[in-house]
Amino acid sequence: MLSIDERTVERARKRAGALGKSLNQLIRDYLQTLAGGDDADCSIQEFERLSGTSNSHGVRFNRDETHERS
Repeated sequence: MLSIDERTVERARKRAGALGKSLNQLIRDYLQTLAGGDDADCSIQEFERLSGTSNSHGVRFNRDETHERS
């Protein structure tokens, strides 16, 4: 069980609101990150799975072409 004084809870609730989240969501996100909810191995596997799935057929793009608006 967690024990947090009310003054701290209220200050944290205001900070969470300023971030557009509930205090509950902010705490849940933090605990998932702390507990390793974002598994690096899964992220690496997903990156490898998606890598090399397209082919530019040798076409090269420069920065200006990439950011050109139609």
